[in-house]
Amino acid sequence: MFGVVLVSQVVGMTIALVIAIAIGETAMLPQDVLWSILAAIGGGIGITALYQGLAVGRMGIVAPITGVMAALIPAAAGMILEGIPSALVLVGIALAVMAVVLVSRVPNDGIHDGPSGLRFALLAGLGLGAFSVFVAQISHGHAFWPLALIRGIEGVMLAGLIVVTRSPWRAPRRLLPAMAAVGALDMAGNGFFILAVQAGSLAVAAVLSSLYPVTTVILATVFLGERVTRSHAVGIGLAAAAIACIALGSAG
Repeated sequence: MFGVVLVSQVVGMTIALVIAIAIGETAMLPQDVLWSILAAIGGGIGITALYQGLAVGRMGIVAPITGVMAALIPAAAGMILEGIPSALVLVGIALAVMAVVLVSRVPNDGIHDGPSGLRFALLAGLGLGAFSVFVAQISHGHAFWPLALIRGIEGVMLAGLIVVTRSPWRAPRRLLPAMAAVGALDMAGNGFFILAVQAGSLAVAAVLSSLYPVTTVILATVFLGERVTRSHAVGIGLAAAAIACIALGSAG
């Protein structure tokens, strides 16, 4: 697990550096450096807590709580900082939160009767939610230099955690292409999130980006042949309705 995250961080940092240089993005302002450092700390804590929670707790508790908190914290911050959106957008946000809960649920088969992992879920949701709030404060026109700094700091934090805990981190070389793809896609997602926030609303961008579990469920069904449960199907439908409401409300 640590190997996948470490490689993805390095790949993401490299891609962000290349893009920043290629497009001639101007150097970060001092406040952007501060926001990037805070975002890296929040994101590093959040993703580590999430993985730990999934490892020792119940996925059916950890995943939805993390997802909902990671959506609601920046959504609330966006409403405080930018104002309350239209009623239709608020309906879409409520539908999106319900969709995240439903598509993140896993059946309780009675096998995992140990700790719930609730404390890790709360910490993960807080960290990932804070990450979204902090990156949203980055100045307009700046995205890839801050992302490179964020990825570098998170990589150093993870390396330090590996050394302190003496955790295994080497992954099979045959998995390197897949890990590199994870890093590229992760960096792209964060980059588009920053650009979306700078072009529109933090609340809307945060809620829409929180719907990523819907994509995971659909891809698992198409490529892995996993069965779509009733709650997943309802969640996918709610996600589609949420996107429609937010799009129509934002256009109005």
